[in-house]
Amino acid sequence: MNALALQSLDWLNLFLYYLSLSLLAVGGAMATAPDMHRFLVERQGWLTDLQFNASIAIAQVAPGPNVLFIALLGWNVGLNASGAGAGGWASGVLGLALCMVGVLLPSTTLTWLATRWGHRNRDRRGVRAFRQGMAPLVVGLLLATAWILASAHDQAARDWPLWLLSAASALMVWRTRLHLLWLLGAGALLGALGWV
Repeated sequence: MNALALQSLDWLNLFLYYLSLSLLAVGGAMATAPDMHRFLVERQGWLTDLQFNASIAIAQVAPGPNVLFIALLGWNVGLNASGAGAGGWASGVLGLALCMVGVLLPSTTLTWLATRWGHRNRDRRGVRAFRQGMAPLVVGLLLATAWILASAHDQAARDWPLWLLSAASALMVWRTRLHLLWLLGAGALLGALGWV
């Protein structure tokens, strides 16, 4: 990808985007990945599909919080803006900081305030209804993220064993007490054998 010519207004736009997106991250940052893809790849052209997917994949296998992929997205935007070298590293750090502060500041503040209020009012009917109503929303946002990540390879029809394994794993997590690590291990074994 050629170096981008990002101006001060573009950096501000990146920060404001993550600032506003932060309040939509109801199911965690991963649930907003489809909109990040739309903004960073499709609309702005600051990242490629490969960079977007690689940022998510690298952050998911690294130890630490799930939100690290946003730091990598910001880092890659910065590198694309200035290329290799010291300037690229400085822009990468700037992109990383803008994205992380933007996504963490509003949601952290709101979560802290809402948790204190919800704990004080946990017996109210409206608070209980809100908590129960959020579950389907979170599941839908995570399914949208899975669809975006899977469709980037244009092999959805050929990956039916992977979809079947994913559905079976989700069903087993939902209906049994089988620990998730056993399912991850089974999926890794099936992948190593080349079955999925």
